[in-house]
Amino acid sequence: MAGLYIHIPFCKQRCSYCAFYSTTLYNIRERYVNALCKELAMRKEYAGGGTIETIYFGGGTPSTLSMEQLQKICDAIYATYTVSVTPEVTIECNPDDLTPDFLAQLKRLPFNRISMGVQSFNDVQLKRLGRRHDAEKARQAVKNAREAGYDNISIDLIFALPGSTLAEWEHDLDSAIALRPDHLSAYNLTYEEGTPLHRALEGGDFAELSEEENIEQFQMLIAKLKEAGYNHYEISNFAKPGCESRHNSSYWNDTPYIGCGAAAHSYNGTSRQWNIANIEEYIKGIENGLPNFEIEELSEEEHYNDTILTRLRTAKGIPLEWMKKKFCERLNRYMQHAIEKETALDNLKEENGFVSLTQKGIFISDAVIRELIYI
Repeated sequence: MAGLYIHIPFCKQRCSYCAFYSTTLYNIRERYVNALCKELAMRKEYAGGGTIETIYFGGGTPSTLSMEQLQKICDAIYATYTVSVTPEVTIECNPDDLTPDFLAQLKRLPFNRISMGVQSFNDVQLKRLGRRHDAEKARQAVKNAREAGYDNISIDLIFALPGSTLAEWEHDLDSAIALRPDHLSAYNLTYEEGTPLHRALEGGDFAELSEEENIEQFQMLIAKLKEAGYNHYEISNFAKPGCESRHNSSYWNDTPYIGCGAAAHSYNGTSRQWNIANIEEYIKGIENGLPNFEIEELSEEEHYNDTILTRLRTAKGIPLEWMKKKFCERLNRYMQHAIEKETALDNLKEENGFVSLTQKGIFISDAVIRELIYI
């Protein structure tokens, strides 16, 4: 069992907050797609050759590819890999790309889940973030996707936006809930060095929200989505029952995955691998049969730390018996000592053989996780 991630780095314009690898070099899309299809064949055995359970087209903006290009990649996947009969196949889209015509064509391809980058329903904030759409286009996009027959729609929001008030964040949440998405991801804004938004912050254009304001918005997020019937199954992710992201859950549950495309990451249980974050060098390498990537063999301590970092973000938490079998006694003793300390502080709890964050611990999750990380 494995997941497959396809990185589509093309964007019509870059968002001011985004530090992910992307490009506006549209003239090389066809070469890139051909290279992707070739890499898919090269990487078939990376994760052990098992069945592909989830496929995720991320970016960048996958919806900027033509339907023929998306079809070509899907055909290459299904021709090369054994894909589950009930896979989760996700495509990330910008709201303004989701026209009725685009969705009607997309419906002919294997995609059964749409992840939509909405970020905010405040037009002033959307402009500051460099988004192409406005709030009304986001609402219309969800409506269009429903009418096209999609019954698994996820939307992304960002909280703690520059100068945002609690009332403005409540408006964003109420607007999102009114659309009844099946899944919602909400991320705390981070000012990544080198991005336009970070430069604006450093230049004094606005002030970063205080820690107290961040926590208030996060608390409201949890309360409102719980009241609306969403399960808070991972720190940043909420879903209607049964609509949790299978692909993202595989990252958190130590499932191997293959990442194809420029800057894409892979994991096979013992090592991590990542492709060069340069589209032209990526294409040249694949065309010449010499993929340009780096690889890191994981030590037991690094694997343990990765497991703590991912599992403790989930509502289910850390499986204690699995940890005992997977890692040496020394690391398990270290973990148990840290768990006892954080449990005494009411930051962690143990239930049914799993250790997870308490309601108090969720709000200081980074600090709690650091206590369990092996140094």
